[in-house]
Amino acid sequence: MAGGSSISRRSLLAGSGALALTGATRGTAAVKRPPNILFILADDLGYADLSCYGRTDYRTPVLDRLAKQGMRLTTAYSNSAVCTATRVALITGRYQYRLPIGLEEPLAGRDVGLPASEPTLPSMLRQAGYATALVGKWHLGLLPRHGPLQSGYDHFWGFRTGAVDYFTHDGGEGPDLWDGDTPIERVGYLTDLLADRTIEQLGAFARERRPFLLSLHLSAPHWPWEGPEDETESRRLVEGKKWLSSADAGDLATYGRMVARMDAQIGRVLTELARLGLERETIVVFTSDNGGERFSNTWPFSGRKTELLEGGIRVPAIVRWPGEVRPGSESAEPVISMDWAPTFLAAAGATSGPFDGIDVAAALAGGRVPDRTLFWRYKALGQRAARRGRWKYLRIKDNEFLFDVVADPLERANLREREPARFAALKGEWEAWNRTMLPLDPKSLSASPSGRQSPDRYGNDD
Repeated sequence: MAGGSSISRRSLLAGSGALALTGATRGTAAVKRPPNILFILADDLGYADLSCYGRTDYRTPVLDRLAKQGMRLTTAYSNSAVCTATRVALITGRYQYRLPIGLEEPLAGRDVGLPASEPTLPSMLRQAGYATALVGKWHLGLLPRHGPLQSGYDHFWGFRTGAVDYFTHDGGEGPDLWDGDTPIERVGYLTDLLADRTIEQLGAFARERRPFLLSLHLSAPHWPWEGPEDETESRRLVEGKKWLSSADAGDLATYGRMVARMDAQIGRVLTELARLGLERETIVVFTSDNGGERFSNTWPFSGRKTELLEGGIRVPAIVRWPGEVRPGSESAEPVISMDWAPTFLAAAGATSGPFDGIDVAAALAGGRVPDRTLFWRYKALGQRAARRGRWKYLRIKDNEFLFDVVADPLERANLREREPARFAALKGEWEAWNRTMLPLDPKSLSASPSGRQSPDRYGNDD
């Protein structure tokens, strides 16, 4: 169900953006400078993969501390169970199913991408005077027609495909590391290199003295499962032509090293933000693009990446917003990836277009968001889902369910027959919503693990 963005009490009056960005005054009253935005996106990080969300076999002290300095969201959702589709929703503030690129689950080998004409979070913030940069993963289409610089970012440093080796930076078809639209070569562990570049970009933004959007879209902990000391494993995968997602790769210890290194490198970025004197005027958000993969902890949920069970779409999310978010707070209000664009634009006092997401500033301040129904679909296995309040409609193949996901987060007790009216109403809402979206594309990829690959998916051979 579409929702409109709203201007929060922090937002400036329409038309005052230029004054706000220069710190100018209107009459005798100073206009408040809009906040900087540092948006950090992990890749395939499960709901309980941070120690502040329940992981016990390794620690994430930096992100735990960020949660103590701000808010921990416990009902944060990704727009999809895979990366490309969620990233479409994130950058547009709309359901990904409104655009052909959003039907890719994920994008792989097709000449489809985010149209340069599509309004995006960075393009709308840039119109309001913000400097913009993406460091890390793009995965929304390839040159010459598609890319970060074509969709609102002033600067880009990272990779364009879905995954690259952490040491060779090869994406399967050759090296995939870029500075703007120029291919480059660097030596080093990818997570470290992305942090290095983010720190460099922060310094450049500090010198510009303009508000900025800096998107750090990490590859970690997406496969290949290689920790910072695992260059030998990198060579095994490359030389054996096993490709990056090899079925015989990875273990819990390796996964822990990957997440711990990600945590430490985020710590370097946050330290630099503070050193530059920008901490008090910067919104910092950390979250994931979808639920966890092979070695993730998604407790107390079932399911994983590529599935619309809670484990495939429920993600960790932490927000630090000095002066607006109470330190050490927590919220169970439902938020979703497409909400971040209208929330950031409202905070910036920027003109925004029609969104399906909403400004969730009220939830971040400890309040409520309007009642609404959230919708998902996923082509593989004919998956459908809708959530309103505590109730969730779910369909996988021809099997349909109704769950109370507050009382039953594991999605075990099917209440379809006990609550037939509620089931019918929520299913009907999904069907009405689906008629407003693009139809499924029979040529698009829709990834799904099978029993041949994952023994816990026995019986699923599609």
